[in-house]
Amino acid sequence: MHQSQLSLRLDWSELDLFGHINNVMIFKYIQSARVHFWDEVGINSIDVSNPIGVVVANVQCQFLKNLFFPDTIKIISKCIEVKNSSFILEHQIFNSKEEKSAIGQDVIVMFDYSKREKMLIPDHIKYNLLNNEYHI
Repeated sequence: MHQSQLSLRLDWSELDLFGHINNVMIFKYIQSARVHFWDEVGINSIDVSNPIGVVVANVQCQFLKNLFFPDTIKIISKCIEVKNSSFILEHQIFNSKEEKSAIGQDVIVMFDYSKREKMLIPDHIKYNLLNNEYHI
């Protein structure tokens, strides 16, 4: 299954009243990792002229350890399941000490915006999801 990695610098503005990174920001980090993953497997997330895309059907997160500023986090994203018209991404977030801070999961559905309905995952995208290499 395809796996990608993204590093992000935590920002002071992301702190909450208790001095750690606000849990809402974790979902922002997951979104960044998700879009990075899509780019790697050939899902063009910003081409509005293309009616074929994806929708996020579900996002969940298990918070394991607080994140603190300053730090740089690493997010490892991997496809853990591929179905006919959807796939599941798992995102593991690590602090700079390599401690796992959170585990997120997304259910992503291929979508035809011109027909406004889900569709089968195209073969080249399915190949890229199942392999750690890229083919058009």
